[in-house]
Amino acid sequence: MSFFKKIASVLSPKGAEEGDVLWVYVCCDKCGEKIKTRIDLRHDPTPNYSDEGRVTDYVLRKVLIGSQRCFEPIEVKLTFDPQRRVISREITGGQFISKEEYEGVE
Repeated sequence: MSFFKKIASVLSPKGAEEGDVLWVYVCCDKCGEKIKTRIDLRHDPTPNYSDEGRVTDYVLRKVLIGSQRCFEPIEVKLTFDPQRRVISREITGGQFISKEEYEGVE
């Protein structure tokens, strides 16, 4: 590795590891557009704390807007346990779909 590549690798921010990323796939209720969004589990969810100061859970609210048809907002709300595993999910303006449905492989 060249000297400059070593310097660049030290100074550049590290991306989220694949285990720290959650992909969410949705379909718009109004026009049917399929949208995917990336969630960085290390930084995106907001922690909720107990009275003792411990993290009880994490919440993430994200509004998605497609780019091809109607631009209708789709609101996604996810709740995570302290280990950042999804424990509940809600959606307004769309439906959750699988990765296979998003990619058209059903």
